[in-house]
Amino acid sequence: MTSSPLHIAIIPDGNRRWARARLWRPWKGHEVSAANFKTLLEWCRKDERIGTLTFWCLSTENWKRGEEEVSKLMELLENYLTNEGENMLKNGIRLLHSGRRERLPDSLITLIDQIGEKTAKNDRLTLHLAIDYGGKDEVMRAMNRIEKRDITEDDIRAHLDHPELPDIDLVIRSERQTVDLHRDEADLASYLLFDGDFANQLIELGRADARARKDEIMEFFEGESPRESRRSL
Repeated sequence: MTSSPLHIAIIPDGNRRWARARLWRPWKGHEVSAANFKTLLEWCRKDERIGTLTFWCLSTENWKRGEEEVSKLMELLENYLTNEGENMLKNGIRLLHSGRRERLPDSLITLIDQIGEKTAKNDRLTLHLAIDYGGKDEVMRAMNRIEKRDITEDDIRAHLDHPELPDIDLVIRSERQTVDLHRDEADLASYLLFDGDFANQLIELGRADARARKDEIMEFFEGESPRESRRSL
């Protein structure tokens, strides 16, 4: 048992490939991922070892995809928040968003802001959605907010989208092998550069989509905790 709740971050790789392998339109994979995410979120809420769940919904690079797919992703996000906002409030889940706002639909921003305000005092679990997010982009935006010449790492951290969030303990990514993040040669698509700097665990779900099952993650938790493992490096 760790002294403070863990921060888990999920990168849902492979949704499109999973859908195309079944001759479906690419956004069908995102729909399956979203349906399973509800189960995963509920498990995290009930497990007191977990305090923050970060989910990468849309990267700054994903705008290069087809207009129809991006539109479907926005629709999926809006439907999820519309349907689950009251449940978040009732179940003690606080909603946060990191990423750029100006390119997102006004209706989605309104939902994020409304639910974020309603759930601001919830303290059971923080659901942190990374939407139109890139780690490098976040750092550049943070630097633009700093009004001094000699910028330190602490200055940048203080101006991130949510500097109050704890560092990530565990990153879960589809279609990747288990590696030490400090020696990983694979491109993590600049995911949470600062918050993820101390996370030494990257685990593979063993499938080409984000249908993470709680028993797969539980196998990791039953051994040495992510934070204890990190300290042993």
